[in-house]
Amino acid sequence: MNKQDNILIIGAGLCGSLLALRLAQRGYKVDVYESRPDLRKVDISAGRSINLALSDRGFKALRLAGVEAKAREICIPMNGRLIHDTKGNTFASNYSGRENEYINSISRGDLNGLLLTEAEKHQNITLHFNKKCTSVDIENTIAHFKDYNTNEEFSVNADVIFGTDGAGSILRKSYYLERKFLFSYSQNYLTHGYKELEIPADKLGNHQISKDHLHIWPRGDFMLIALPNLDGSFTVTLFLSYDEGEYNFNNLKTEAQITTFFEKEFPDALQLIPSIKEEFLNNPTGALGTVKCSPWSYKNNTILLGDASHAIVPFYGQGMNASFEDVAVFDAILDKDLESWEEVFKLYEKTRKKDTDAIADLAVDNFYEMRDHVANPLFKEKRKIEMDLEKTFSTEYFSKYSLVTFNAEIGYNEAMKKGRAQDKALLNLIVDDEVHTSVNMTKEELKVILDKVKVTTNEILAEDKVAGLR
Repeated sequence: MNKQDNILIIGAGLCGSLLALRLAQRGYKVDVYESRPDLRKVDISAGRSINLALSDRGFKALRLAGVEAKAREICIPMNGRLIHDTKGNTFASNYSGRENEYINSISRGDLNGLLLTEAEKHQNITLHFNKKCTSVDIENTIAHFKDYNTNEEFSVNADVIFGTDGAGSILRKSYYLERKFLFSYSQNYLTHGYKELEIPADKLGNHQISKDHLHIWPRGDFMLIALPNLDGSFTVTLFLSYDEGEYNFNNLKTEAQITTFFEKEFPDALQLIPSIKEEFLNNPTGALGTVKCSPWSYKNNTILLGDASHAIVPFYGQGMNASFEDVAVFDAILDKDLESWEEVFKLYEKTRKKDTDAIADLAVDNFYEMRDHVANPLFKEKRKIEMDLEKTFSTEYFSKYSLVTFNAEIGYNEAMKKGRAQDKALLNLIVDDEVHTSVNMTKEELKVILDKVKVTTNEILAEDKVAGLR
């Protein structure tokens, strides 16, 4: 490892731009190649942005790079979910019983632009836009590109190549096409896709519904969500099956069909989306997939980070946070002053992969929770108890959601195992009528519940360990 190594990063998205910034801060020479135009100059969203939820793990990495404060300036705090039923009734469900725990809606483009601007301040970073990577010679560390402006094809020699080029990573593709080593890869899609719509601001530029919540319209087989934007609008995303059920993307083809669907399932949202027909017919339908692969690196030359190594579906709001945490974990490995990039890469994957596998599984779980369970009376009772426990015993009890979202010092894998055991313990106690909710439970009553949950959780964790699940 040498500060004079020529480091090439493929992909200037969120992970790539933060990684470039952090490596430059450490004194490395970095060239970043991005296939798209500079998003600070050209709108490249194309209806596929999916607003991002920035939380503690992401902020920890941004803090490491010295840009946390600037990121917070473009955030909108969301304290919890606001659930909408088919009759237009709503009920709120906070993310935590602790007042200081919330997630933040943020524009992907604005945050990416901020990171690129910060990166450009360093003389040892060079950004190259409109340069599409077509393949990588992983043996000789040569990346091949096409310039979209000139159609010229060219190659770049590097000492180290980082692939932060997303779920469709060219570096990952080169891993399995070149067949230089045993490479495991899986890409699994949900049967649902997504389409983005918009609730515009009112005539005064204000939000038409609460900007303090992530809005969900859960309907069992499908759902609608909405996240606030700084300009008073909401980015609305419909998650719907491609071809299953009474309503799906394949059979909603006419303006009449679209209107009938929204009038029946989302009447209150329909009133807020004046361009529903045009947006539905013209905006693309995106796929929702999970990528897992191993190993992430080849020798001491190349490595995958972010979505290139572990793309996940967006339902835990952790995709960006996980990619940012990748950078923080990688940075901590660099602090160990190992002898070679190969040692760094291997230790990084050994440290990180179990956590990225865990958040991928949790994200799929949360898809079904948001779509099917948030309006379920049993789920609502569980959340009420969890909120009361977190509020009353703020240092003793953390729900699964809090462990994953607000505890950056705990790995995703540990948060998943403990959180799942707690969920099972609490639901079993509710079903068996051993615990119940009331409007004003005393601290003593809640302490009894807390003790029961702790005991039952530990029993489940012990059973899982015996069964080889822990």
